[in-house]
Amino acid sequence: MTEIIQQRAPVEAPPARAATAPAAPDVKPVRRRRRDIGAAFGLVWIALVVLAAITADWLPLRDPSEVTDAFSAPPSGDYLLGTDAIGRDVLSRIVHGARISMAVAIGATSIALVIGVSLGMLAGYFRGAVDSVISLFVNFMLAFPPLIFLIALVTALQPGLVTLVVALALLGVPNFARVARANTIAFADREFVTAAKALGARPLRILTRELLVNVMLPVMSLALVVMATLVVAEGSLSFLGVGIPPPAPSWGGMLAAGRESLSEHPLLVLIPALFFFLTVFAFNRLGDWARGRVGRESSI
Repeated sequence: MTEIIQQRAPVEAPPARAATAPAAPDVKPVRRRRRDIGAAFGLVWIALVVLAAITADWLPLRDPSEVTDAFSAPPSGDYLLGTDAIGRDVLSRIVHGARISMAVAIGATSIALVIGVSLGMLAGYFRGAVDSVISLFVNFMLAFPPLIFLIALVTALQPGLVTLVVALALLGVPNFARVARANTIAFADREFVTAAKALGARPLRILTRELLVNVMLPVMSLALVVMATLVVAEGSLSFLGVGIPPPAPSWGGMLAAGRESLSEHPLLVLIPALFFFLTVFAFNRLGDWARGRVGRESSI
């Protein structure tokens, strides 16, 4: 019997795969989620502060200037946040002080936005002599020390809310003008602007119908950061005694009054400081979220 031996071809081993490092986790969704959470907190807090400021006169609170015989009383059922050194209700002064802070932040920012965006768009669209004159004004405002400018203007004029709003608005104009100018220059040579010019559109129509919408997107994110800055500026001026004159309640004035008894009654400083911190933090988180949205929109 003949034995037939079938030789099989050797089976080759599969080629070894090159070792690859594990893919790094994408941190963008995590950052975006954190930004969204911070923006949600900021929106809720600012909405509560604005609502309290609007409805302060209808809330069941004491008169913020009413003096009682409970001096520096701790928080209790009668006084939820206690009283200050001369017996005034801290909660009532916090709520009415929010009206001052929001009026300054929203009012001064709105005025600065309108003036700054108008100047910046004119400079970015017309260029030439118009751009030179407006840029000279903007650079002059930026070169002037802001704190000295505020103190000098508020001291020279009659102290009050209107004076403070106007002074802070002038201080915010250069920031809006620079952002508006840069974005106007970026969009002025786009196809839709060229098409509008070819159709005979006048400069005013191009500025308001074609460019304004694109310029306002980054400007609105800047406005939120400016509001946070102006809240701090108003509090600083009131703390120094050149802001809102007493007995009108303001968070900066409450800090100034509470520092005299800081060691015995720290809550008189900690409570308005906490409201300061949360409000500024909320505006900054909203601004951070808005900047992220602007960046995503521009990348599409």
